[in-house]
Order: sequence, then C-alpha cells, then structure tokens
Amino acid sequence: MDLFEKDFDVIVIGGGNAGLCAAISAAEQGAQVLILESAPKIYRGGNSRHTRNFRCMHRTEKFPLTGRYDEEEYFQDLIKVTGGKTDETLARLVIGQSEDCLDWMVEHGVRFQPSLSGTLSLSRTNAFFLGGGKALVNAYYRTAEALGVEVSYDTEVTDVKLEDNRVTEVCCRYQEREYRLTPKAVVVASGGFQSDIDWLADAWGPAARNFLIRGTPYNRGVVLKSLLDQDVLSVGDPTQCHAVAIDGRAPKYDGGIVTRLDCVPFSVVVNRDCERFYDEGEDVWPKRYAIWGRLVAAQPDQIGFSIIDSKSIDLFMPSVFPPIKADTLDELAKALELSQDGLKSTIEKFNQACTEGTFFPTELDGLSTRGLEIEKTNWARPIDTPPYYAYSLKPGVTFTYLGFKVDKNARVYSQKGPIDNLWAAGETMAGSILGQGYLAGFGMTIGTVFGRLAGGEAGSHVH
Repeated sequence: MDLFEKDFDVIVIGGGNAGLCAAISAAEQGAQVLILESAPKIYRGGNSRHTRNFRCMHRTEKFPLTGRYDEEEYFQDLIKVTGGKTDETLARLVIGQSEDCLDWMVEHGVRFQPSLSGTLSLSRTNAFFLGGGKALVNAYYRTAEALGVEVSYDTEVTDVKLEDNRVTEVCCRYQEREYRLTPKAVVVASGGFQSDIDWLADAWGPAARNFLIRGTPYNRGVVLKSLLDQDVLSVGDPTQCHAVAIDGRAPKYDGGIVTRLDCVPFSVVVNRDCERFYDEGEDVWPKRYAIWGRLVAAQPDQIGFSIIDSKSIDLFMPSVFPPIKADTLDELAKALELSQDGLKSTIEKFNQACTEGTFFPTELDGLSTRGLEIEKTNWARPIDTPPYYAYSLKPGVTFTYLGFKVDKNARVYSQKGPIDNLWAAGETMAGSILGQGYLAGFGMTIGTVFGRLAGGEAGSHVH
C-alpha cells in the first residue's frame, strides 16, 4: 500500500530533534504517526545533526552534569543573553521541564558523556550527547520506528491549508508527485527560514548574501510562510537569529559545529580595517558566542579576524580548518590581506593596555585592558609570543527566530484564536522564548520540551 494512501492520525512536519520528540510522544498516545522530512535519509535530522548538548536544570549532581543548576540561575542566564526579550511563562516552562528530559532521553535511547575538553565551563549546565547530535537523531529514529512511526524522506511540504481555524490538508511533493493528506492533527517542527537567502536578504538587506548557513539547506521556511499568509500569529523579529562567528572557509551550507570558532575570548578580533569592534572577553564563551555572528555581520564585507599567539592556541576547541600561522605579525597580516601597519598598530596598542593579573581560562578572571576605547574585560594578555595564528570570521546562521505564537501546550494561534488541531515545536516557535541572543544548548532544550508537549497534545487530540 502506498504510504500516502494510508490514514494517519498525526503528521509531523520535520524530522529533527523537536519533530522526533513529537512523533515519539504522539505514538506513545496510540496515534498513527507520519513524519514528513524534506531531506534525504542520509541528511535527516535537520540542525540537530550538528548539536552536542542540551542545557538542563538540575537540583543535585546527576551524570553527566556536575554541581547544581536551579531554575532561577538558569532563567537569569537567559534574561542576560536575551536582554529580557522572552515570554517568561514559556521560558520557565522550558526550564522547569528540562529537568525531567534527561531521564526521558535516556529511556528513548540517548546516551551521554562528560563534558568535552575545551567545554569544561559547561559541565554544570549542559549535558553532552555521546556521539553528538547525529547519534541522538539516530537513537530517536530507532525508537520512533519501533513505535510504528512511518517516515517519508525527500518529501517537501508545500502547503498546510486552514479552514474554520483548523488544518484540513497537508500538501506535499514526493518523487515529482503531489499529494494531499488529511490528518486529524499536525505538528510543525520544520525550523526557520535561514536557508532561503532571498528571504534573509529581504529581512537583513544585501549583507545577508554573505552569510553562511551552519545547518541544513532544507530549512527554507515554506511551511512557515504558508501559515503566516493564512493569518497565523507570528512572534519574533525576522532579523533576529542564532548567528555565531564561524570559520570564513566554511561551506555555504551545512558546515555544522566543526566550523564554529571558540578562540575569540583569548584573542584580539579586528575587522577588515584592522580595528577592534567589541569586547572579546565580556563573559564566558557559552553566554556570548551567539552574539558574534551579528557583530561580524555589521563589519565591512561581513568579515573579521581573530588574532592569537602561541600562549593561547591550545585553550579552545579548534575549527576543522587549521589556523593561519606566521612567525611575525607582518607575515600574518600579509597572509590575511590586511594592512601590516594597521594590524601591528592595533596589536601594539592592545598589548600596552594589558594590566597585571592572574589568568584563568575557564572563568571570569578580571584580567583586563586599561585606556582603550573598547576595553577587553577578561583574559586580556598581550599578543606577543610567536608564532602567531589567525582565523577569519564570518556570520554563520543556525536558525531564525521568526515563528509561530504558541501557548504552554504548544498549540498554534491564528487571529481567530487557538487552531483546533495544530501544534508547533522547536525552531519554528523558539522566537517566543528567544527574542534575541542565545544560550548554549538552549535550542535543543526548547525542541525537546515543546516536542514532547506538542506530540503528547496531538496524540491526545486524535483520541
């Protein structure tokens, strides 16, 4: 029997972390579930393939987490990075339920490991997946299939039709044929619109065409646009996104986490004109790495350069690409096609401004500069020990924050009120909680919590 001729209770659009959590939860309610995944099987999992961890509240030490990370500290960390731009009710819901997620994930096949070298500052707050995001995705697919969940890969959802404030049809394309499906309930977990460069450029302007997309090329926002055009309520600013500074040599799409650069706190970062433009040591990297994509995006040609010396080259997880190396700053500037005099001048001024103190690479150490227009407030050590190293930085967009308005049960709203049989989870609704900025591992937490909620609600609805 053709898969598309079957009657499914619940259709989940998107096969990443949030969609898988939704599919599993709906199936455990007894629903017949179909996942529609636009990517080929080899690329299944969306951006979740590239993740390493999720941020988890816990009251006591519990493997793989150390110490204690309570609700209020977690919430204050979120407030700090978002500048208060969050729905507190939904944020506290995610934080509170994250504590239960750890056991649920293990029960559904996910395995964990201690924090990786270079990420020790996260050992208290973030649980790392054994084998990374791809292992997590594969574990969930095995669990889903054991529950009878069906999956259709290479299947693009082209439209979700609403009538009388309920979903009546899901239109999709598979092997050049068009299908119209009529499920009882739908969960949208198909991510943002970051892979549609024209849409990014409409929101950001021409500079967006220089952005790199860290994750899947399949997140083009087709379902998002379809529903927003039908008066579904939106949240989030289309110019806000999870954007980090990644290696400028990364591919246009799908470079993933191995192209992320964690060297910024131990470096001096300059733009094309050899000018520093932000405090490299403002806070520990997990709380600040996601602002650097936007910072670099605002620079000429959307590019920056992180300059390091041999004292710091082993203090961070390296990119998949080796750093550019030189014995002198002049040679480094030449290799980067920067002004030799400009780079030397900036580094010399920085070195002269460095103060005495004790360097602690894994915590705020107060080792700062004094007398610069833009001070470096932590980890400020002179760049004076050859050989010298550099990485080019470009904005790497992970996901956009424009999404659907949902309630605490993950139900989607239109201008007429709650939609009868439509729920959303993951990046497609994360803008409710992430008005700006980002907290390491929090996207996976939102996807896990709201995926479980959406799937559970959808499964209950059909019965």
